[in-house]
Amino acid sequence: MLEEAKTTVPKLALSNITSGYGPVAIIEALSLSIAPGQIFALMGKNGMGKTTVLKTILGFVALRSGDIRLDGTSMSGLSQASLISSGVGYAPQEQALFQDLSVRDNLRLALRSDRGFAQAVERVYGHFPFLRDRLSQRAGTLSGGEQKMLILGRALMLRPKLLLIDEISEGLQPSVVERIAAVLKEERRANGTTILIVEQNLPFALGIADSWAVLKLGRIDDAGEVAEGTAGRVLQHLKI
Repeated sequence: MLEEAKTTVPKLALSNITSGYGPVAIIEALSLSIAPGQIFALMGKNGMGKTTVLKTILGFVALRSGDIRLDGTSMSGLSQASLISSGVGYAPQEQALFQDLSVRDNLRLALRSDRGFAQAVERVYGHFPFLRDRLSQRAGTLSGGEQKMLILGRALMLRPKLLLIDEISEGLQPSVVERIAAVLKEERRANGTTILIVEQNLPFALGIADSWAVLKLGRIDDAGEVAEGTAGRVLQHLKI
């Protein structure tokens, strides 16, 4: 008798989630599933609820209904500290750095103590070597592209198993976008990192993603696996 094929438990699963601010629901009955080691691109115009999805996963926006599961276990009620301990990393879009603190201090904030800092920061240097000589520099004096790389580097300090990234390519020159794309693909290849990336830069997002979805007014408008012709399909939904 043949054994039944084992079903892979999603790394992250959102089931009919609804969330929002005050009386207004921004996300309504949204579902998506991301397999372990997959890069998933969530795209859409501004104001469609993409960032709210990430903040709901992290508990910054209250979940009104539905369920969010990490490795098959409900994330309901977990604190941000517990999520970090569970291997969740976050690279936010806005107010992400302490501008007056040094590069080192910003990286250090990813850890509970100095223990393990040297080892963790060496991993970051492997992706962004320029940071090695900038540890004492104030984060606010870095260029826009350097700040985005610092934000991502900080998120990688704890070698996350699930990495949530919000609009990291916004306003960056192509060479920096290419570098970030290479880092994310290497993290997935070397560490099996699962990545949910919110983006409007379609060439960047679809260049690294395995699967995608377009968000429109808090709902999934379309979704699929990345393949030839995907960019045109996404553009039709975005009406660009």
